[in-house]
Amino acid sequence: MAALATLPPLPPQFKSIQHHLRTAQEHDKRDPVVAYYCRLYAMQTGMKIDSKTPECRKFLSRLMDQLEALKKQLGDNEAITQEIVGSAHLENYALKMFLYADNEDRAGRFHKNMIKSFYTASLLIDVITVFGELTDENVKHRKYARWKATYIHNCLKNGETPQAGPVGIEEDNDVEENEDAGATSLPTQPLQPSSSTYDPSNMPSSGYTGIQIPPGAHAPANTPAEVPHSTGVTSNTIQPTPQTIPAIDPALFSTVSQGDIRLTPEDFARAQKYCKYAGSALQYEDVSTAVQNLQKALKLLTTGRE
Repeated sequence: MAALATLPPLPPQFKSIQHHLRTAQEHDKRDPVVAYYCRLYAMQTGMKIDSKTPECRKFLSRLMDQLEALKKQLGDNEAITQEIVGSAHLENYALKMFLYADNEDRAGRFHKNMIKSFYTASLLIDVITVFGELTDENVKHRKYARWKATYIHNCLKNGETPQAGPVGIEEDNDVEENEDAGATSLPTQPLQPSSSTYDPSNMPSSGYTGIQIPPGAHAPANTPAEVPHSTGVTSNTIQPTPQTIPAIDPALFSTVSQGDIRLTPEDFARAQKYCKYAGSALQYEDVSTAVQNLQKALKLLTTGRE
């Protein structure tokens, strides 16, 4: 991907979007779709903050140039041309980042990569607002992730051992004042979890938009698939984690749409959304999630019910 024009210094008024822009830069090569929407969020937010002072107008103009260049480079990507695909892509990515950090936290493995993953997940949930209002679940995940990043960062900084797993959020703790906790100079590649053991009881009580997360899906999508040659490992390729494929309802194979089934525009939209989620899951080789969402779409289209 061609290099983007450099942005001018960030005006003080735009401090609240500096970490979203940093996340965009980190994803320019890793996931350009995520990078694009991070910049779009920063652009929209910046316009609301200040679009009149000269320094802010100059910054937003250059940011707009970056967005147009990215959109041109990604012009044939459905995640850019179709909002429903882009929303599913971003939401799945944020969820995997959150689950990676949450699993590390619940296992008592506290480290900088986990803190950054929590904080980055919260930033990406901010970005999802470019598609509309957040669901209640997304709001809860964002608040929890940002608070967790701050809490663990402060504990480690003070030489204390954080409490693993869910704990009560201190409402009087101003996370925004400590937003640098998750945005310090940390490695941009989250580490592979030291254990791949899957325990459903260790997962968040509810997932994003009803998507079921299969074994192994807690690892972030950008976990390296290759072992560096200099490590001396005899095999270059890490064997993929076996996935548990959900049982397929046999009735779906013989089900045909009933003549009296009348699907509403909302039904068609939901079915399309399930299919898009399935396609997004396959980008991460997440077969289980893809199968489950395709089954939901098929059931909805053939029965009119979910």
